[in-house]
Amino acid sequence: MALLKSGWLWRQSSILKRWKLNWCDLWIDGSFVFYTSESRRDYETKANLKSACVNVKSGLECAGVCPPESHPRENLLVVYLRDGAMLILCANSEDEALAWKLTLMEAKRNPVFTYNPYDDTYQTVPIDSHNAVYIMPGTGCGGTQHVWVHRNSDDHFGEQIALGLLAGMAAGAAMRSLLWMPFWFC
Repeated sequence: MALLKSGWLWRQSSILKRWKLNWCDLWIDGSFVFYTSESRRDYETKANLKSACVNVKSGLECAGVCPPESHPRENLLVVYLRDGAMLILCANSEDEALAWKLTLMEAKRNPVFTYNPYDDTYQTVPIDSHNAVYIMPGTGCGGTQHVWVHRNSDDHFGEQIALGLLAGMAAGAAMRSLLWMPFWFC
């Protein structure tokens, strides 16, 4: 998937209402992902803007929201979701907040098309197109190629392996005790 915008944003937690600094990625398929660091190893939360976003407000439009300390009210962003929840964000400057608002609104409403140069056609990308690889060739002969890999990190592959090992050990312990059962009655 192609990346529309990424950068640092302050995000207010939904329960304790504390402000946390997160690295944010906005993908072209509408996935808005919040990471703990710029390395993108562990994500904290994710929202799909194409299916869940209702409205985006910024700056003085955000009534009833207090920005973090040392940040003016003009840096605020509020993303309203369908289930009634809100993503309350704060940028580092007013210009950055406006750039995020425009990019969020663009990702929310525009369908995603990819161009196939071999057929000279455009194809739409499905909304849930995770685990996809898109290659955009560079311009000119011998240009660089940009490869974007967007993985859905909800698969929890490590947890599945751990549960399989635990189930195997439990089955082995049960089988071992059952094999000694005939000797108990001798």
